[in-house]
Formats: sequence, C-alpha cells, structure tokens
Amino acid sequence: MTQRILIVGAGFAGMWSALGAARLLDSQGKADGAIEIALIAPEPVLHVRPRLHEAGPAGMTAPLAALFEAAGIRYIQGRVERLYPETSSVEAVDAGGGRFTVAYDRLVLAAGSRLHRPDLPGLHEFAHSIDQLHEASALDAHLTRLAELPDTPARNTVVVVGGGFTGIEIAAELPARLRAALGATTGINVIVVEQAADIGPDLGPGPRPAIVEALDALGIVRRVGTTVTAIDAEGLTTSTGDHIAARTVIWTAGLRASPLTSEIDGQKDHLGRLHVAADLRVPGHDTVFATGDVAFALTDDQGHHALMSCQHATTMGRIAGHNVAADLIGLPTRPYRQLRYVTCLDLGAWGAVFSEGWDRRVTLVGAEAKAIKRMINTQRIYPPAADRKVALAAADPG
Repeated sequence: MTQRILIVGAGFAGMWSALGAARLLDSQGKADGAIEIALIAPEPVLHVRPRLHEAGPAGMTAPLAALFEAAGIRYIQGRVERLYPETSSVEAVDAGGGRFTVAYDRLVLAAGSRLHRPDLPGLHEFAHSIDQLHEASALDAHLTRLAELPDTPARNTVVVVGGGFTGIEIAAELPARLRAALGATTGINVIVVEQAADIGPDLGPGPRPAIVEALDALGIVRRVGTTVTAIDAEGLTTSTGDHIAARTVIWTAGLRASPLTSEIDGQKDHLGRLHVAADLRVPGHDTVFATGDVAFALTDDQGHHALMSCQHATTMGRIAGHNVAADLIGLPTRPYRQLRYVTCLDLGAWGAVFSEGWDRRVTLVGAEAKAIKRMINTQRIYPPAADRKVALAAADPG
C-alpha cells in the first residue's frame, strides 16, 4: 500500500521540504512509488516574497510544476483549511470551492506567515501592504494611478507604518517608484512611523548608522516613538494627535504564523509558531513536522531561534524534508542547525547594508552590499532547474 508524505505550502520551506524528502528517498533507493511525496497549495508557484518591495511585484514568481514533476513530487491544488492530526488527514478547498480530504502518513506543515493586522480603525479599509503577491501588486497599481489625481501634498505623500526590515525596504524603494509614477520634479514625501525609539529596532545598533544615512540621503522622514491610532481615506492619525495627510498608507507592522498552527495542540510562541524538537518534529505528534515560519526552532546551542525569513526557511525546509522521509523509512533523523546568520537589507537607490552574526556586525555598505542583495534576490533564493539530478542535489541538507 502506498504511503504518503504530505507537505502543506509551496513557499520556500514547503518547496525545499518536498525536494529534501525526494532526495532522501532517492538516495536510499526508495523512489519506486511505494512512498508518495505530495505537496498541496493553491497554485504550483513560488511567490518570491523577499522581492515584493520592488517595482513590478506581479513578476516576482517562479513556476514549480515542472520542477515537481522532474523530482517525482505530486502537486495537489487546494487551500488547506483544517488539520486533523488525530486522523492523519487535512481538509482543503479546491479552486471551485469544493471541499476534500487528504490523508497522510507523515505531515510537514510549511504554511508560512502573514501580516498581522490588529483591530485598528480603518486599517482593513484604507491601508495597503506588500505581504502577499496580490497585495503588493495592488499597491503597485495604486502608485501608478496616483498620477490621475490632482497634484496635492496628500497625493504625493506615502506613510509606511512599521520601521522594521520590511518597512525600511519598501520605504527606501518608494522615492524612485513615486518619481517614476508622478514625474522626476514632483515634491514627494515618504514618512516612516515606528513605535520604538529607534528605526529598525529588531535589527539592533549595528546596521542603524547605515540605515539612517540611507534614509536621510533619500529624503525619508522618520517618526519614531509614535503609534498609529486610526487610518482613513485621507491619511492617518498618530498617538500625538497629529493627522498626516496621505493618499497612500502602507502597513508593515509585524508577522504572525499561519493560523493553521492553531489546529495542532502544542506550545506556541508569541508569533503563533509551534515549538519543535531538534529534528523539527512537533512534540506530542509523532507524525507531524513543522518548518519555516510556522516553527519556533533553535538554530544553535546559544539560544538563537530561526527568524521568519527566507534564509532560515530554506535550510529548515531541506532538514524537514530529509527528516520526514527518514522517519517514515526507519532511518535516524538529524537535528536542524544553522550556525551562520547574515542580514542584507535593501536600501533602495542608496545601496544596501550587509551584516554578519546575530549581533549584526556590518561588513559591507552601499553599492557593494547592493550587489550582494541583488544576487541573493535574483539568483540564490530561486528554485533549482527542473532537472531531477540538479534539483535533488540542491536539496542536500549539508
């Protein structure tokens, strides 16, 4: 009887989990069809999320169907809405709205994360985001349409709420994108509102001088120590009582793990991520592994945990795929470890800043760092070629 490894999600962690499982089975002579590797997602396409702050986000995708076929991975079209660990099955909805159930012998939950939208007046009605591909595309179209409006300070002002990694990256791109839409001589105004006392609070003091220099050079205003209390069609109101007139507000303030994590009984962190064992298995659920943005996993013996990032999701996916297949065929699993950590923050036309280690020691800034960022975003993070040998080799967990 055929056994099934089921991966939920076609993001970086899901894609690499599927390839990692295929590689392990192939290396053990088990790629004979007795074990099916199936991946379920709304579409067989990788959304290159680290690039959604750039212009033209609709093109920031990579097709996966040919890759999955080459690697012997079955793709199932569907959006998973319920998990049933007690019966080893999931419930999904297809493109036509029909519900169906998929059973599994082993599960890898790689459902990713989504933007956290608190109960703030006007947030859902009036704010844009770049969290998902369709949202980034909607913002792109909105920026283009601004040229159809009368030339006013509000039209020419964009407020980015959240001065973290995503907020800084989209803010740094906006001057060029607005001038492309509104004209090179238009007086534009980009404002970043951050509740912490400093810009990039989670990035620490290391990269901050470069970030501040870049934002200043780009003419971007920083409003730190400030929160947003309401958003409306004409702008937003801050905790100081000021109303900032802006026809464009972009919300970037924080991520949360997929709500599918709530379907699994287990300890979770403040972002909704499932605590996992060293091999990425969910404690108390022997047949369930979690990886990528849904997993709260140690990266080393110094107490560092994986971040919600492509960098960690890629390695975690390879390990999760290896382990779920190994477990199914009775081989020992291996611990997830990712000792090297780097940060490369895009700073628009100014360049970028590249740092190493958890203390984020800056090693490159400006054009040199930008070249690395461009290589990462246009080459390194994309899927391997749709060639079985190449793809499985790329899935080696190291």
